[in-house]
Amino acid sequence: MVHLVVDADKKSKLLNLKELRQYQDLFYILAYRDLRIRYAQTFLGLLWAVLQPLATLTIFTIVFGKAVKVDTGGVPYPLFAVTGVAAWTYFAFVMKEAGSSIISAQQMVKKIYFPRLVIPLSKALVGFVDFGIAFLFMIILMVYYQVAPSSHIIFLPVFILMIIISALGVGIWLSALTIRYRDFQHVVPFMVQFGLYATPTAYPAQAVLESLPEWLVTIYYLNPMAGIIEGFRWCMLGGAAPSPFAYLSFGIILVILITGLYYFKRVERVMADIV
Repeated sequence: MVHLVVDADKKSKLLNLKELRQYQDLFYILAYRDLRIRYAQTFLGLLWAVLQPLATLTIFTIVFGKAVKVDTGGVPYPLFAVTGVAAWTYFAFVMKEAGSSIISAQQMVKKIYFPRLVIPLSKALVGFVDFGIAFLFMIILMVYYQVAPSSHIIFLPVFILMIIISALGVGIWLSALTIRYRDFQHVVPFMVQFGLYATPTAYPAQAVLESLPEWLVTIYYLNPMAGIIEGFRWCMLGGAAPSPFAYLSFGIILVILITGLYYFKRVERVMADIV
């Protein structure tokens, strides 16, 4: 029999990969449970995962593609928009679900010991359902408009990884903050709604570079998803390379993740007491 001793005073690693591997079964169980109950007892079931990005894409096409007529550099607007929707849908889902994950699992947190980080991390796996559906839309539109993938597609895994890191970084921060400050449960939906339009999801990043002074552009790219969506779209559709400001977003991603892990570890020691 293995005896596990939990010492709250012992300094723990920022990210204990060995311990996380020991609880990988719990990681998969939590992800599978979320997938099963997400659309349980709904009339349309999994079809909701199709309708949500489709509705967003339709609104963007009508408003930005037909009414505003943004310049997409010759790319059909629905295809241009779906690249942003695919990346943003995943980020928004993981951020929202990971942010409330500890509160939702508070009964389990109070009763047994396991690395609490497993809970928000499992949301990253569940989010691939929405991302996969949006990515499928993208492939269908590329075939329909006869647009070949860019030669930069070799960088696609890098940008997908950055989307995951960005979503988890913000989600881990929010999951720890929400325990102490329940107001964040009401702030997150606003962040998702505001971020959708504050990110070059429905419009090209070039429009921001041309319309704002440099100091405001710098602030704009503090949004971690600004540079990622620009790079993700460049991988799929080609065009101009991400602007130098995009590298600011890439740096912000790492800062958010590292500081989020550090704060989560601090709160984890008393998580069962205050949840």
